[in-house]
Amino acid sequence: MAITVRRLTQRPELGLTLVAGRDGADRVIDWAHAIELADPAPWLSGGELVMTTGIKIGGSADEQFRYVSALAHAGTVALAFDTGTTYSAVPEGIRAAGDALGFPILAVPAETPFIAITRAVIDELTADQVRAVQRVVDQQENLVRATLRGGIPAVVSSLSRALTASVMVVDNENRVLAEAGANTESLAELMRHAIARHGTKKRQRMSRVVEGATGVCTVQSVAAQQHHGYLGVLTAGQLSPPDRLLTAHAVSLVAIELGKPAAVADAEERLRNAVTAALVTAPAQVSDAVLRYFGFDSNDQVGAVALADVGPILTALRRAAEVLQAEATPYLMGAMDTEIVIILPAAASSAAPRLRDSISAQLERKISGGAGLLVPISETATSVRQAVAAARTGRFQPGRFVDCATSSTFSLLLGSRSRDELEALAATALGALHTHDRKHRSSLVDTLAAYLESNGHIEVAASVLGVHRHTMRNRLHKITELIGRDPDSAYVRADLWLALQASRMVSALRGS
Repeated sequence: MAITVRRLTQRPELGLTLVAGRDGADRVIDWAHAIELADPAPWLSGGELVMTTGIKIGGSADEQFRYVSALAHAGTVALAFDTGTTYSAVPEGIRAAGDALGFPILAVPAETPFIAITRAVIDELTADQVRAVQRVVDQQENLVRATLRGGIPAVVSSLSRALTASVMVVDNENRVLAEAGANTESLAELMRHAIARHGTKKRQRMSRVVEGATGVCTVQSVAAQQHHGYLGVLTAGQLSPPDRLLTAHAVSLVAIELGKPAAVADAEERLRNAVTAALVTAPAQVSDAVLRYFGFDSNDQVGAVALADVGPILTALRRAAEVLQAEATPYLMGAMDTEIVIILPAAASSAAPRLRDSISAQLERKISGGAGLLVPISETATSVRQAVAAARTGRFQPGRFVDCATSSTFSLLLGSRSRDELEALAATALGALHTHDRKHRSSLVDTLAAYLESNGHIEVAASVLGVHRHTMRNRLHKITELIGRDPDSAYVRADLWLALQASRMVSALRGS
């Protein structure tokens, strides 16, 4: 409840007496301010209870009338006059002016300091703010319950009752999604006007107030990813701060409701990720019904595509999904270690390089890629490990795409090997380097990979790794010492390169 002049006089600890201007006793006090100037009006903003000891009010009735009149025209609520310092009672000129102007005059007893009045006003204002906040919180809870019960129409009806207003939600094409209140036709017209002024900036947030013959229309844009709309509220006057807060809460709830289709799509992508991982680790657990949901059959042949150097995984997954959905072809997709793996039906596998190019354009970065051989869907893991290993061969050559079907090394030498065979091949050639890297936190395996994929050019490999050529030579000497073979030999390079690819395939299986 707002603090009024009348309520202030009812606080017994202050002892205030309303001695004039009783017609204005129900005015609401916004603040209490002590001031001792002959013309305090320029220093006031309106809504204050002015307190004075009377030092500058003037000695004549005319001067005192002008003093009170200036306060009234400045929007001041009332005058509290001290009767214990300069005057022992409120001067007759002040009383007469208060009655003539309907401006409340309070007599302050000598024992009541101005600070006590100020504290009383502040306490009441604080209590009002707490009550207002609690009201908003209670109404927010009502809005949430309404949302759970009936979606957007229930939110609109609940907000309309809370604000005693007409409320409407329209989509981006001005189609009414929900409405409530007595003046929805007027509200619709004012909203159309506000949205038209917003023009082509529909993707930008909008908050606009339009005044009409039936009231004040407040329009706010509602954004939920790609679903856009507007919420409008028609009230008799401007919305108060608590009402604006409640309206903003309603906008958020409507946005959540509009975003539900996007949430369903997100859940579907999560399911794709889970099915992809299951096909690699436990294919027997993937039911035929789930495969059919995504456009596959248990008898299908599929091929895996792996994309490396994609940057932040979540962003890359979203962009890849946009490209694949535009292709209108069945697909499964998931993140495995630092790569994105895509499972395509045999008929679409030839489009892998083009898909990589499109996703690269969406991400605005060069990404490496690899394609595994076609396999029965129950053997997806084989194609995945081939694709990941192939993609990783381009680690030091961004933008490279390796297709196992056109690479005899992958398809003939490594593609059909079991995980145990691949681990044995990698450990025989590279085991000492992996052990040294783990123990000393070095990067000899990466150094060897850069050297081999730079065709044995030390300076090029050093540049790729960002190290000095002397550092590169020292690392190569260490590698030679640990493996007991000279990487300068073409035969040794071939063996080491095959071992690296085997190691990458093993890593792909572990990463899945």
